[in-house]
Amino acid sequence: MQRLAAILALATPFARKRNHRNDFDMELDRFDRQLLNLVQKNAMQTAEQMAEVVALSPSAVQRRLRRMREQGTIANYVAVIDPAHVGKPVTFIVAVQVEREGAALLDQFKKWISEQDQVQQAFYVTGEADFILVVTAPDTEAYDALMSRMVHDNPNVKRFTTNVTLNTVKRGLTIPVPLGTAGTSA
Repeated sequence: MQRLAAILALATPFARKRNHRNDFDMELDRFDRQLLNLVQKNAMQTAEQMAEVVALSPSAVQRRLRRMREQGTIANYVAVIDPAHVGKPVTFIVAVQVEREGAALLDQFKKWISEQDQVQQAFYVTGEADFILVVTAPDTEAYDALMSRMVHDNPNVKRFTTNVTLNTVKRGLTIPVPLGTAGTSA
């Protein structure tokens, strides 16, 4: 029952008290950093399991995780799905060049990208391309339809190039959190 309560508590939206300032709202100590590394590896661990690893009480672990959720350090908890169990979608890495980089045009394209479920990740980058997209689709026909919509809905798209993945060597979104204070490797 305690595990179910912890899972339900983790499923609530975190946007309640988020502060989106660029500087840190709180100083992360060694315990916070250990907890961040643990939840990135397995967010289904109980507070009791994490408490054993970080040498805190389960209630202290819960308080720290709640504080980090409320302050936006922990943005969300998600399930990582094995593609083999959902039809093995194809992954495409797409480099997009735009014609002009005016704020309104970029905002329009960013909005379009954010509305596409097939776009898993999107980066506004320097270099020859302006955006790098990670896209999944069930097949090349579905990918082609998405790219046709992209060009039709966004006349500012100058060109795009596509790389089709042959094999996924590594997949993840974990951010290594050093155990020392910011900027140190302790």
